[in-house]
Amino acid sequence: MELSESVQKGFQMLADPGSFDSNAFTLLLRAAFQSLLDAQADEAVLDHPDLKHIDPVVLKHCHAAVATYILEAGKHRADKSTLSTYLEDCKFDRERIELFCTEYQNNKNSLEILLGSIGRSLPHITDVSWRLEYQIKTNQLHKMHRPAYLVTLSIQNTDSPSYPEISFSCSMEQLQDLVGKLKDASKSLERATQL
Repeated sequence: MELSESVQKGFQMLADPGSFDSNAFTLLLRAAFQSLLDAQADEAVLDHPDLKHIDPVVLKHCHAAVATYILEAGKHRADKSTLSTYLEDCKFDRERIELFCTEYQNNKNSLEILLGSIGRSLPHITDVSWRLEYQIKTNQLHKMHRPAYLVTLSIQNTDSPSYPEISFSCSMEQLQDLVGKLKDASKSLERATQL
């Protein structure tokens, strides 16, 4: 697992008992897991009274470092020995290593589910269908008398077994603009492959 220099510095600051006492370390670690795993987590997780004595810049830097390490560990399905080795290299004491490993093990399943839900590839358009409709009135009963196109794109995503559809309505000008942009993209792709 390779981590950036910024993450390593954040971890070294977090390992320093002078900067983060045991209680502050525990609060920051739990805040990092909460911010990653709880979609409703807000920024107030770092506003705990026991973290007020820490410089906000240092606090956010260490929070980002812990969150990055948690995600990398989850991505590589790190075990306790891998976690411990890295934390020892960052000068963590035994108590903090045990606390980190315990918290990681408690949240490992949720973390794997979260990482598994993130797509690995972009969706592909597999089919396009369209139909022309003629709008006579709006829902406010204003007369319109203009054509509109209903376009449906069939999408295939390799990460998901379902095949969702994207539907939208557009005017003739908007559809011509879309077709023109798609032709430009196609030509650019052809030129790039010929190089």
